[in-house]
Amino acid sequence: MVSQYMFNGLVLNPAYAGSHGYWSSSILHRSQWVKFDKAPSTQTICADGTVANEKVGLGITFSNDALGITNTQDVGLNASTKVSLGQGYLSAGLRLGVSRYSANLTEAIIRDDQDPVYAQNISGVMVPRIGAGLYYYTPTWFAGASIPNLLSSDKNVSFQSVGMNSFYRAHLYLNGGAVFKPSPDFAIKPSMLVKVQGNAPIQVDINCNVLFMNKFWFGAGYRTGDALVTMLEWNINHQLRLGYAFDYTLTSISDYSNNSHEVMLGYDFGKGVDIKARSPRYF
Repeated sequence: MVSQYMFNGLVLNPAYAGSHGYWSSSILHRSQWVKFDKAPSTQTICADGTVANEKVGLGITFSNDALGITNTQDVGLNASTKVSLGQGYLSAGLRLGVSRYSANLTEAIIRDDQDPVYAQNISGVMVPRIGAGLYYYTPTWFAGASIPNLLSSDKNVSFQSVGMNSFYRAHLYLNGGAVFKPSPDFAIKPSMLVKVQGNAPIQVDINCNVLFMNKFWFGAGYRTGDALVTMLEWNINHQLRLGYAFDYTLTSISDYSNNSHEVMLGYDFGKGVDIKARSPRYF
């Protein structure tokens, strides 16, 4: 769960790697439902750029997810290649990664003390994973489709293994957005993210961010079945940016915790970063 997905494209889609003419990096921390004991907590680190005369994109992603009695660290190596198509570029990407999964199952409060599923903890099980995605972008709009976890060899995590993806499920992410510039110092950026998984309701994030003076983003959004979102981002200079998101929970969980917080720090660098100052990229 990441509210600032529109500023962290590589988290969702390996095809996003190298879509800029410079190297880009970000660090993000999210605390969800802050008043809950062992509430969800997520940290991500991403970096990507281009090689081979900007024909190949490379990137690395790292995430740490803590949820209740479970914890997962994930490292992914991302690679993409793009072709010119129409007014923009079509990029195809692949992610090769590995997850380290742990679960303190003996801490769970259960009715059946003899349940073999909770008889012993799972500690540091390594799970190889493969993901893929497509990303099309022009100077004014973009669209992407990705399955970051297409295949997982997770038989050592699932108590009753049925082969590939017996524990980690494949999620499909569809996202898109556009930028409108009524004036040189003002831009409007609507975007949408659709999350699809067969065993859960489809969830949609609808957002709109407004840029003032090419420095300050102000945004609001709605996540179906979950929360209202407000966002702020400050482009400190053409390399450094700082972002914050606040989620106000709309479900019955709000009786116990009605807010989540997300902080992001981004830094762009490399050969083409000066071009960004003269001709800004908005996604």
